[in-house]
Amino acid sequence: MKNIAILTGGDSEERVISLKSGQVVHDHLPKDRYRCFLIDIQKADWRDLGTGTQVDKNDFSLTVNGEKIRFDCAFAALHGTPLEDGKMQGYLEMLGIPYTCCDGYVSALTMNKHNTKMQMAQYGNRIPMAKSVLLHRAEKIDNEQFAELGLPLFVKPNTHGSSFGVTKVKTMEALIPAIEEAFRFDKEVVVESFLPGREFSNGALRVNGDVVVLPVTEIIPDDEFFTYAAKYEGRSKEVTPAEISDTLTLQCQVQSRFLYNALQCKGVVRFDYILVGDTFHFLEANTIPGISPASIVPQQAVAYGWDLGEFFALLIEEAGSSYK
Repeated sequence: MKNIAILTGGDSEERVISLKSGQVVHDHLPKDRYRCFLIDIQKADWRDLGTGTQVDKNDFSLTVNGEKIRFDCAFAALHGTPLEDGKMQGYLEMLGIPYTCCDGYVSALTMNKHNTKMQMAQYGNRIPMAKSVLLHRAEKIDNEQFAELGLPLFVKPNTHGSSFGVTKVKTMEALIPAIEEAFRFDKEVVVESFLPGREFSNGALRVNGDVVVLPVTEIIPDDEFFTYAAKYEGRSKEVTPAEISDTLTLQCQVQSRFLYNALQCKGVVRFDYILVGDTFHFLEANTIPGISPASIVPQQAVAYGWDLGEFFALLIEEAGSSYK
């Protein structure tokens, strides 16, 4: 039986989501194959939520009732820092512990919306994207630099998830307050042109060495875009598989496979798109997507034919085989 450390918690506003994701993994992994421990990572305090035992960071182990527990794999259920941004992966690699997500470089890259877009810009029209401007804290803001982007605009923290600090701006008067709000969550802010279209999302993972692209989901938010409330408080409708033509489904899945390989992803990654006309425009990559039963990737996994336990087990086994 394998010992699995389910990494959860974290230090960002996404902590509450991570704790829920970690619990879902703990509840669904097959108990006859895996012995699971919820490891809460909170700054320098790392501990098993079940017993309150602190993790020995020298070898990432637990000692419970006199038993020394070493881990065969770390399951990534921690959204935001210090895992989704790549900080922990080097530590795990030095200890020889496989993990179920992208490596440190890819995680840090994809957490940075602007740098991901710059990386994909080399492919030109192969990866259509919205135009955007990157702002740094304390930088003087000149409204003329946004003239080419038009209105409405989206203002987003550059390295933050779960739609925290994201605002749809319809007037130039509302732009500065929106930028100030985004700077509450990050030292960099992305101002992006609005793409008029429908929102879609598509997960991909590697199984037995091959990239498997999951069914496509259409996201229909109650609000004007996919806000925090839409993601986590039921204020959206998700349709999986998306009710689009086979041609559009294939286009989206081909795009996701290309992005997964181009970014050298590992584990399950969710790619978000806006469909403008008949063309999918890439928004961002989520290397540790939400994994509650109501989240998008689990919906897609179930539509593909897996139950959640089987899906999570595949991620663990793939992490172990690719590490070897």
